Amino acid sequence: MPVGQVSRNPSNCNGDDMTDTTLTELHHRSADGIEVSLLWSRITNALTVAVEDSRSGMSFEIPAPAEKALDVFEYPFAYGA
Repeated sequence: MPVGQVSRNPSNCNGDDMTDTTLTELHHRSADGIEVSLLWSRITNALTVAVEDSRSGMSFEIPAPAEKALDVFEYPFAYGA
């Protein structure tokens, strides 16, 4: 998914700088050209929902508070507006 590379191997992060390798994908879904990922940062402990629509070329990320993370994941266009 072009929005960000997700590493499942923590040894890829050397701690010198914060890159996409600090993210872990917790959940992913794909339907009709739309990719949605729930990402967690090991550095900041923040949750983000990343969305990419291959049909329109649109992509965006939304901060997802822990108490609403699954709701943001399920309905990202409602939160991204």
